[in-house]
Parts: sequence; structure tokens; C-alpha cells
Amino acid sequence: MGNSMYTAATSQSLMKQLSRSSASRIILLVMDGIGGLPHPDTGRTELETARTPNLDALAAGGVCGLADPVGPGITPGSAPGHTALFGYDPLTAEIGRGVLEAVGIDFDLQASDVAARGNFCTVDENGLVTDRRAGRISTEQCTELSSLLDGMTFEDTEVIVRPVREHRFVVVFRGKDLVPDVTESDPQQVRVAPVPVRAVSPEAEKMAATARRFIERAAEILAGQHHANMVLLRGFSSRPRMESLTDICRLKPAAVASYPMYRGLARLVGMDVLQTGSTVEEEFETVAERYSDYDFFFVHVKGTDSAGEDGDFDRKVRTIEGVDAALPVLLDLRPEVIVVTGDHSTPAVLKAHSWHPVPVLLSSPWCRPDGAAEFSESACVLGGLGRFPATQIMPLAMAHALKLSKFGA
Repeated sequence: MGNSMYTAATSQSLMKQLSRSSASRIILLVMDGIGGLPHPDTGRTELETARTPNLDALAAGGVCGLADPVGPGITPGSAPGHTALFGYDPLTAEIGRGVLEAVGIDFDLQASDVAARGNFCTVDENGLVTDRRAGRISTEQCTELSSLLDGMTFEDTEVIVRPVREHRFVVVFRGKDLVPDVTESDPQQVRVAPVPVRAVSPEAEKMAATARRFIERAAEILAGQHHANMVLLRGFSSRPRMESLTDICRLKPAAVASYPMYRGLARLVGMDVLQTGSTVEEEFETVAERYSDYDFFFVHVKGTDSAGEDGDFDRKVRTIEGVDAALPVLLDLRPEVIVVTGDHSTPAVLKAHSWHPVPVLLSSPWCRPDGAAEFSESACVLGGLGRFPATQIMPLAMAHALKLSKFGA
């Protein structure tokens, strides 16, 4: 389960002390929500069902394990799952979803702004949520609806609404004395009403009242829409201050991600965010094209998580197989370290993020192969890395890339 004395803070302190620049390269391939649970008809998870000869060969020559993004039994959101992968303590380096979405679309978020992530959703005649994602409307429709909501003003607070992708948008509240210490309106389930935004602290009363007024006005504007007739807000947050991966690990890092939120997260930890396409193949080609420019690549695949949240077991299997088929593009680069993992588990049978530990595969010329025959939950549970905190993935990658000096005399 890892050394309880070796905390994320200890790890980052050691990274700053021991890190050294070198020509070796690290690829961190994150298949979002990769962890699964057995299908009731077959007894096999999505990873165990998928045909993955390239990942299995990588596992056979590498070392595997299971990682807890936050801690045993804790279901992580995407932000803490990723901050842990980058070596930051997810309990202290807390990044709100609103900030991630805003930065991910290159929005110029000011220090006093409060950002929230929005979903266009569907409610019935009784005001109960029937679809939290409004049928995953097109990005084009999201853009049109966002423009209808943009530009509201409540007293001295301006409300800025920008589309993100499909049903998702960002709302930024810009004014004085706004504190993001408020509850969310998204109930995270259907057949219930949206939750009124409430202040958690006295200082946040103004923010809560403004958010409620915005939601009320949005409901009036969207009332005539067939699917996207309401909004849900979550992840109220302000921009945090974080040390960069360059400062901590002496890396020159780049992110290859098509989904805005993960591009935003990469920017917050100091990565250059590269322009890329929307497919796995295009993302991998971007890494190949820019391979000589950076020594650390964070490569994000969203499709596994989306399929899991939709409860589409077969689509998640196909997505994994698509990643495996494209993997030779990365393998042909011969990186000194390639890590394959996820930010959390999203079993299709649960249709949601879960608390289950995440499979991890590390391949390097300097690793000790543990005899794993495949990349899967059942293989990783017996792997040489054991079960450990996800915050330790970064120092393991650095060590296997020969980027850490010796500790002590």
C-alpha cells in the first residue's frame, strides 16, 4: 500500500532536491477512467475483454501495479486524479473544475474571478432532471445556447458564458468580493430537481445569490429548448497558485490532449499545450512530430471515460483496442519511460467514477519485469509495483528515466 511516511509533499521536496535534466524522455499515457469491473455475463473487465497485443507486450517487459489516486475507498474526480498523477498532493493542490474548464479553452481567468463548469441538461415539466447532459448536444448547439446566456449583469457582477464542448460550458462571474465557497446545483443524478446554490461560508453569500439569479434567468431563456432547457453548475473555483513541473522536476513538459479541461490542467502545472486533433491517432502523431522538443509528454485519451459514464461496456472495449492499435506510433519513438494508467476507474457497470484502484504499467530499459502476461486489473493486482499512491508514479517515472540523483551520502 506504499510507505505512509513518504507523502506527496515529501516526494515533491525530494524531486526538487534530486531532479536533474537529461536527454531521456517520459511519456505518460492516461486513458481516462480506464479501470473497470467485470461484466456480469463474462466475468471480465473492459481491459480484460479488449484485444490489446501491444499493451500486453509492453506489460510483459515492464512492471505493473495498482494506484490509488486519492486513497483507498475514495472516489476521485478528474482534477485530483490528474494532479496525483503529476505528483501533487490531491488533498492540498485542489483545483476546481470551473478553473480547469476556463483555462482549457484559453480563457483569460483573472485572480478575482470565480469560474464554474456548466452542463446543459434536460428537465421535465416538474423540474426534475431527466438527462444531465441534454443528450450530449453538439458543440455547435452549445455555442449557440452559450451566446444566449452570455453577458448578464447582476449589480456589479458580470457573467461571462463560453462554450466548451458538446453539452459543457464555462460560466465566469467577474466582480468584487466573490468567494467560491458555495455548493453545486448539479445533483449528480436524474429524477431529482437541481440543487439550489448555497453559501458554505458567510463571505460567499454574494456569490451564492448571484449564481442562483443566473440559473433562474438561464431557465427562463432556455425554456423553449427541446433537450437543453436547463443548466447545472459545479466546480465553483478561483485560480490556484501551483509550482510548475519545470520548477519541481526540471522537466520540459508538453501536453497532448483534445479535451479542454485536461488542457487547462496541464497549463496550470506549467506544461506547453500542443495543438492536436480529436482522435487518438492524431494525438499520437502530435507526440511524434514534437518529440525532439520536450522530455515529458502527458497524453490524454478521453473516450474510455465517456464510454464508462454512458454505461457502454462495448464502446469502452473498442476505445481501448483503438489505443492499442495506435500505440506503435509511440513505441517506435523508443522513450526511456512509458507509463500507461488512468486518473480513476469508471466501470461501465456503474456508469460513474468509482473508488477502485487504477491499473498502472511502467516500461523502461531499467525496470524489473514482474512476469505480467497482460495489461489488466487481474494482472496488475499481482504486479511488482504492488498497490501504492498515484502520487508516486511521477518519482518512479523520473527514476526509471535516470533523472534523479542519489539521495544522501
